Parts: sequence; structure tokens; C-alpha cells
Amino acid sequence: MMASAGLFGAFRRLLSRTVRMRRINERIWTDRIRTSNKTASFLVAVTPLSFLIYDTVTRFTSVCALESAEEVLEQADYLYSCGETEKLHQLLVKHKESDEAEFLWRLARASRDLALLSRISAEEKKRLTYEAFDFASKALEKKQSSFAAHKWFAICLSDVGDYEGIKVKIGNSYIIREHLERAIELNPKDATSIHILGYWCFAFAELPWYQRKVAAVIFASPPTATYEDALAFFLKAEEVDPNFYSKNLLMLGKTYAMLRDGQRAALWLTRARDYPAVTEEDKQVHKEALELLKKLNG
Repeated sequence: MMASAGLFGAFRRLLSRTVRMRRINERIWTDRIRTSNKTASFLVAVTPLSFLIYDTVTRFTSVCALESAEEVLEQADYLYSCGETEKLHQLLVKHKESDEAEFLWRLARASRDLALLSRISAEEKKRLTYEAFDFASKALEKKQSSFAAHKWFAICLSDVGDYEGIKVKIGNSYIIREHLERAIELNPKDATSIHILGYWCFAFAELPWYQRKVAAVIFASPPTATYEDALAFFLKAEEVDPNFYSKNLLMLGKTYAMLRDGQRAALWLTRARDYPAVTEEDKQVHKEALELLKKLNG
């Protein structure tokens, strides 16, 4: 009953807009008539009022489809906020053929989150990782102006590198940074993109010597970063959106530990440990923070 009321409400709104139209654009008549002989015969035969009704119903169908898409996205964001990873993936995978970037980057995120679940087999994890990258690539192709598409493309490209070997992973590093910087440029208030750029810096700051040699072979000037660089991004992310992500709290603790600042390291690791564990990643963060605190205090 409520669904019907919503549909009729949308229909009434559409009718109101139609009534306010000054006239039917003659170009619309021409375009509609050219679509097919069958359609043309029908349109030529109808009266102006009939066409008005026909056009209204057509537009109403489009509005309903749009509202339905918006409802799915709202439901998807709600499930994501609740940590309902499997339900979220089941909801969005029904729209895997969508041409909309808003569906595609969310699918990339959902596939990746599903791959991170501890009960997922190694083979399934790999399949989901590549699936996520495929969705992220399509999202970016559909909408270059989407900060989320750039962000999830960067994340998923990094994940795929885990299966392609160290040479490919390091080779992709400049591309990853480029897309993260573009995501931040498009949306400076997205704390997650800033955090990931900090993680990028942390990863290169702690790069083992043998991987640095590989990087030196691939690049004349291999990518480099310091723990101070990483710290600046993690702090910036926290400034933009305080307490937004358990992993950012953990990385602040780890970075301060690498910089030999035990007091600040303990402060942030404690906050990471006490962060509400909603997602699988939150639980992993809790466990790691607990272990690091024991080492720090031991």
C-alpha cells in the first residue's frame, strides 16, 4: 500500500510538471516519429491530448526507474554502514550490467570487502579481487569526474598487484598515486582517499632493501616516501573526518612507533583497539592494535 502511494505520488508530481508545460516541442514529435514506422503510425494518429498522456506515461516510467535506482543506492549505503557485506554484494550484483558509475564503484567496493572476509577461500578471494578491479575500471570509464571511481580504481589496482608480483605492483605505484591525488582534488573532504595516500607513503617508507632494488630497475627515479609524509596524510585525514576509520587510527599508532614516539603511538593504538568493531577489517585492526600495544608496553 505504501509502495503504491509512493508511485501515485510520483505520478501526480509528474502530471503537475506536464500540465505546466507551455507546449509540446515540435522536435520531440519529429524525433518520436522517426523511431520506427510502427511508432510513427501511432503518433500521427493520436490527438494532441493523447500524445500528452503518452508522453507523460513515458516520462513517469523514467522517473520511477530513477527513483528505484536511488532507493537501491540508499539501501546499499545503509548496508555498507552496518557492515552487512554479503547482503550488500547480493543487492548490488543484480546491477552488474549497469552503465552507472554510482552502481559500479559500489560494486567494486562490495566485491573487495567480500574478498576480505576471513571465511572466503583463497581461490574465491582472488576471483573477487579481480572482479572488484573490473567494476572499478568500468566505473572510471563511465565517469572520469567521479572521485569515488578514481579512489576505488586505485585501491583495486593495488590489490590486483598482490597477484601479479612485486615488479608489477611497484610498476603500478605511480598510477595508484595519480588516481588518489585526482580523487582528493575532486573531493578534498574525502578522508578515505587522504588516508590511502598516507598508506601509500607508509608502504614505500618501509619498503625492504631488495624491493627497493627492484624499484630502481623499473624506474630511473623509483617512488619514495618517508614516515613523516605518511604521518602528515594520516593526521590530515583525521582532521577532515575525526574517528572516521579504525585503520587510520591504527596507522597513526604504527607511524608514530616507527618515528620512535612511543607516547603518541600508544595513544593512537589505544583508540584503534577501542574502536567499535563493525566490519571484518575493524576486528582485524582491534587484534593488531592489541598486539602492538603489548609489544610497546613490554
